[in-house]
Amino acid sequence: MEINFSPIGRIHSPYKEDAPFTNYEDAEGEFYVEVDKKYLDGLYLLDKLTYCYLIFYIHKSHKKPHLRVHPPRGGGKEVGLFATRSPNRYNPIGLTIAKIKKIEGNRIYTAGLDILDGTPLLDIKPYIRDFDMKDDANLGWIEPASQPKDKLSPDAF
Repeated sequence: MEINFSPIGRIHSPYKEDAPFTNYEDAEGEFYVEVDKKYLDGLYLLDKLTYCYLIFYIHKSHKKPHLRVHPPRGGGKEVGLFATRSPNRYNPIGLTIAKIKKIEGNRIYTAGLDILDGTPLLDIKPYIRDFDMKDDANLGWIEPASQPKDKLSPDAF
């Protein structure tokens, strides 16, 4: 089976070669999504939302993916690729939640993003609190010490 995607726009950020893994929402600089003008009507009422999902093609990841990895925040632990957010994947598709600041024409201005400049945008989906937030979500294999005390559960690990 062959699957093909065509970008619907580009994501713009100050990051040319490296993007931060954490604390990027308060980053300085201009962050925006530029949707191809033929999809402009698809942005109708998106500005009524606070957040949206951006689904993108990780176009600058050229490292060979491995099924077992040592994530930067893993404290040296080895975990499975699918239990991480590594950009080095067999299908280099990325997902992030973007805070919508404003929409002007075909541009969605956002708070900081963890995405490189020029990244091809595949899709936009609404982030809807009542559907997308899971109160019982945990941090899984990440150290229990890094979890908020109200989220610790003996069966979470």
